[in-house]
Amino acid sequence: MSMTQASVLTAPTAADLEPIEQTPLRVQIADRLRRAIITAKLRPGTVLVETALAEQMNVSRAPVREAIAILENDGLVETLAYKGKRVKPLTVREVEETWSLRQTFEVMAIRRILERRADVASLWIPCRAMRDAAALGDREGLILADEQFHRMLIALSDHHLLLQSWNALYLRINQIMALRNRRDSDDLAEIAGNHPPIVEALQLGDTRTAVRLISDHTRALRDFDPASIVEWLG
Repeated sequence: MSMTQASVLTAPTAADLEPIEQTPLRVQIADRLRRAIITAKLRPGTVLVETALAEQMNVSRAPVREAIAILENDGLVETLAYKGKRVKPLTVREVEETWSLRQTFEVMAIRRILERRADVASLWIPCRAMRDAAALGDREGLILADEQFHRMLIALSDHHLLLQSWNALYLRINQIMALRNRRDSDDLAEIAGNHPPIVEALQLGDTRTAVRLISDHTRALRDFDPASIVEWLG
C-alpha cells in the first residue's frame, strides 16, 4: 500500500470532526446574567440598566438588550412601568408553588424510572461530586453537582415534556436555594448525604422508600417559612 493510500484510509472523515461552536454574544451575556440571578448575585428587584451592564461586560448595549429579552422569556426578568427591566421579585406564592411542583415532578420521575427499570448507576457520579465538594467546603460546587443529580434523575424518566418543564422550574429552584443559603447556614455534608439513599432505593427497586426519600428531600424547606425570604429581600 502506498503512503498516499494509507493517508486516505487514516484521514478523519467529516463525521469524525466536531463543528466549532460560535455562541452569539447575546446568548453569552444572557448565560452570565442568568447565572448571576439564580445564584443571588443579582437579587430580586434589582433594576437592570443596559448602559451599566454593557460597560461592566465591555460590550455594546444592543446584545445586552437582546440578552435581557431572553431572560424575560425565561421568567427571570420583568418590565417595570416607567423604570425599565428588573430581576423579577419572588412572592410567597411563587416560593410555595415552586417547591410543591418540584416534588410532583420528581416523584413522577422516580415512579417512571422504576417502571422502566432504568439503569441509575450514572447518578453515583453527582453523588460523589457532592461528597467531594462538601469535604472541601465548596458550596458552589455542591450546588452544581446537586443540580446535575436532579437533572439526571428527571432525564432517566425518559419523559421529554417533564424534562423541559423541570429545566424551566429549576431556574427558580436554584434562585430560591441561593437566596436561602446566603441568609442561613447549612451542613454541606448533610446535604450531600441525602442523595445516596435515593440511588440505593432505586437500585433495589424499592418504590415506597424511593418515593418517600425524594418527597422528604424536596420538602427539605417544609419548616422554612417562604415569607421570610420575601421579608429579608425587602
